[in-house]
Amino acid sequence: QLQASGGGLVQPGGSLRLSCAGSGFTFDDYAIGWFRQAPGKEREGVAYLKSSTGLTFYSAAVKGRFALFRDSAKDTVDPQMNNLKPEDTAVYYCARRLGSRGSSWYLPLTYDSWGRGTQVTVSS
Repeated sequence: QLQASGGGLVQPGGSLRLSCAGSGFTFDDYAIGWFRQAPGKEREGVAYLKSSTGLTFYSAAVKGRFALFRDSAKDTVDPQMNNLKPEDTAVYYCARRLGSRGSSWYLPLTYDSWGRGTQVTVSS
């Protein structure tokens, strides 16, 4: 199982760090993808990390502002989100999948397990 946490309300330009915890599987055997879904919009891929190889991808919308970290002590994959914008407002989800090349990492259908999301609201 996966569980995303750490969401909240933050002002534009602020920062937030989410966390994705997993249980029942070995984290490093999988790649972790982060997605978000705003009201009325499709779920979109935000970032991807294959921690065993360090392979990462970011969407154009967040590149340079978001960074993914593997926290081995907590056994989580955490996106550090900086310079947040109102358009970052969404429910954020983490998901896992097998594979190592990262092809089509942004496609939700390529992931086999999803956690409950966490709400991020960027507003003044």
